[in-house]
Amino acid sequence: MSERGDNRPRPPAAGVDPLGDPFLRTRFAVPVRPATFLRRQRLVEHLDQALDTALTMVDGCAGAGKTLLVADWAAHLGRPVAWLTVDACDQAPGVFWAYLLEALRASGADEIRDVGCPADAGAVEHGLLARLAAQLNGRDRPLTVVLDEYDRVTAPEIADQLGFVLHHAGRGLRLVLVTRTEPTLPLHRYRADGTLTEIRDAELAFTPEEAATLLELHGLRLGPDAVRALVERTRGWAAGLRLCALAAQQSSDPGTYLKEFEAGQSTIADFLLAEVLRRQPAPTQDLLLRVSVLDRFCPDLANALAGRRDTGPVLAELHRANAFVEHLGHSWYRLHPLFAEILGAHRRVRFPGLEPELHRRAAEWLRHRGPLSDTLAHGAAAGDWEFTARVLVDDLAIGQFFTGLHSDGLGELFARMPPDTTGPEADLVRAARELSDHDLDHAHVHLEHARRALARAGPGRAAARLSCALLDTLAARLTGAPGRAEHAARTARELRQDLPAELLDRHPELPALLQTHLGAARLWAGHFDEARAALSAAAAGSGGETALPREESLGRLALIDYLTGWPTRAEHKALAALTDAERFSLAEPAGLGLVHLVLAAVAVDRDELDDAQALLDWATAVQPVPPDPVTAASRVIAQARLQLARGQPGTALETAGSTVPAAAASPWAEDHTALVVSDAHLAEGRPETAVKVLEDAVGREAACTVAAARAHLAAGDPDAALDLLDHLPAEEHRGPAVTVRALLARAEAVGRQGDPTTARRLATKALAEARRERLRRPLLEAGPWLRRLLRTDALREPVPGGLTARPESRLRTLPHTARQTALVVEELSGRERDVLRRLARMMSTEEIAADLFVSVNTVKTHLKSAYRKLGVNRRGDAVHRARELRLL
Repeated sequence: MSERGDNRPRPPAAGVDPLGDPFLRTRFAVPVRPATFLRRQRLVEHLDQALDTALTMVDGCAGAGKTLLVADWAAHLGRPVAWLTVDACDQAPGVFWAYLLEALRASGADEIRDVGCPADAGAVEHGLLARLAAQLNGRDRPLTVVLDEYDRVTAPEIADQLGFVLHHAGRGLRLVLVTRTEPTLPLHRYRADGTLTEIRDAELAFTPEEAATLLELHGLRLGPDAVRALVERTRGWAAGLRLCALAAQQSSDPGTYLKEFEAGQSTIADFLLAEVLRRQPAPTQDLLLRVSVLDRFCPDLANALAGRRDTGPVLAELHRANAFVEHLGHSWYRLHPLFAEILGAHRRVRFPGLEPELHRRAAEWLRHRGPLSDTLAHGAAAGDWEFTARVLVDDLAIGQFFTGLHSDGLGELFARMPPDTTGPEADLVRAARELSDHDLDHAHVHLEHARRALARAGPGRAAARLSCALLDTLAARLTGAPGRAEHAARTARELRQDLPAELLDRHPELPALLQTHLGAARLWAGHFDEARAALSAAAAGSGGETALPREESLGRLALIDYLTGWPTRAEHKALAALTDAERFSLAEPAGLGLVHLVLAAVAVDRDELDDAQALLDWATAVQPVPPDPVTAASRVIAQARLQLARGQPGTALETAGSTVPAAAASPWAEDHTALVVSDAHLAEGRPETAVKVLEDAVGREAACTVAAARAHLAAGDPDAALDLLDHLPAEEHRGPAVTVRALLARAEAVGRQGDPTTARRLATKALAEARRERLRRPLLEAGPWLRRLLRTDALREPVPGGLTARPESRLRTLPHTARQTALVVEELSGRERDVLRRLARMMSTEEIAADLFVSVNTVKTHLKSAYRKLGVNRRGDAVHRARELRLL
């Protein structure tokens, strides 16, 4: 018996652990907070829940601020806390429990002195753990125990023993674990019981407001935007922010340092390399260095870069260990951005020349499995521009140069493509970039190179041929060559049959762009019905990918309506285009220049000349250089008509003489230019010249025929005028703007032939039609005979332009009281009501734009439309009228 007793482990002497080493008292001390420590009340309040739950876990990456957070909380708790900082040597259960029991005694828990102490460094008697749990369970007040750096405990038996004590101690123990990794305790049970408090990395991250306060504690002040950028770059990582602040204090320009510091050459790099990277095994270090070229990665992609097959478990463990590997869900991960920067700098030193190969492998893997944007970015980073251009074209994504969503990104990416990059796809990309910039000469050169290369390649490469046909259609439209556009569009339709339906379905912008360009070319050719069919198909699309072609198509449909005499229809389509642009928050697209030109032309017909000038100025500011022929001709015509309305016929003649470069002439552009020139000669008293100018257009364009009739009337030949008017198409086949002018011309002609009754009937009909469309210019252009005719008429209704039957009436603005009695022309849109409500609150145009998150020009457009519908011209009148009609 005595012999056996001599072999048993003896309890250690007081003040030493089972190995015979003295206890390190520093491990029982609550860490001291630095003077620049920031107490974050939201986290302290969350930690207070630890007093009501058996287990609390503060789980975060290295430098997340876990220890200081818990230390500050413990120091202000107002009750004893047993603190133990775990050491790597605590893997032996006996040593771990000896230290934990000593920490309990150091905190003043005298009742556990009789529990005993482990005698064997490698084991702990179950009875000791049972006595400890029983003593804690009998306490009146729970004892709070903090185990800092608990992630250093890897022995599974220690976790089991700790779980046993925690369970049987009941309400007598409150255990707080500060760890980088999730412990192997049965956390699911504590979560289910509601006895677990958790604070993780996301909650430990500093908010911009907290970061600003932390920087101020270091004597640094940054603006809100700079602070947000710093927090985004560090992801609110506490150590990163503190190290940045300390380094900035040593800089002569702290603000600039914090905005531009190089992570790879900073104290942050030293911290992360020592605390994170070098703690990993060599194969894991190699894996982290390789995946640092990626914004995000999955195990298969990581395997492709590292030449391995086993990265899945490694990545999962790195995430679990809070090793700055973030899980994005669905087996995708990303590195903390600062960690990625530092790894990149370290990789370039350790493996010079490896980076292009890593990007090449990533691009090859992503080509069939990842987003196109990532594939292109890695292909470009690898310097393989032929591959990158081929990927873009093979994916049928060439149209994204023209959608407004990815245009800038693609343009910037391929601006780096060297001029010696060969292949038809590279030439197609260059042509697309140049067409998007309206550089037609260089675009034609690269398109020709691509066509020749594809011809030499023989059959196949349908995606490249379809991309070439799309660009050909656009180039033909921009140069005013409708025949070439028709041929290219027909080729594109044929090539679509050779491509997978799934690939075509991924790119709805392709048919939308083709229909838009083809419709614009047909519009230039004067084939309005065919143009309307193509443009309507493009305008029927939905979604952001087709937003820009949809807006351009609506603008051209609006122009067709205006040219055929339907101003209200034109206005509706133009406003729909503006609303769509606002909905998708695209930058002011150049295609909206034509929309504003149409609105300007409608404003001229309604004698809203200041509005017309503002719209023209805006359209000029955003139109591309050079503009496409349709836009260029529309601007010339709208500008000349405005000059005529302002009484400047000589200037209008000069404007109408402007050259619009185009491969083929446009019949409507020629006819409407002739119409302006004729009206200018008529205004200057040259009716015979006015008639002569319109000779070719008479019978082809209804508006020109009516204008020629007016010129004959001015020349004193009502019979010739009536003869022309008799050959006009029926009213249902021409727009109201043409009908009003035709009725007025016929009224004047029959009046001169001695039939005042018919003249008054025709004039009355013209006035009614003008009222519906709010047309004023035709009435003003009619001249004094209309006023003389109405002096003898009983017509008393207010009309556009202010015409009444009273002898003293003149062509003037309708009085305010008369405007109030008119009905609303059409229902206000929801956005127009939004604008009016803010108008009623005395908000300025700029304030309304900011409140609705739209541009000032958009607000002005909505106001103009609301004024028209309400029959007013001023802000106060609009609010008053809207209230009268109970619209507000």
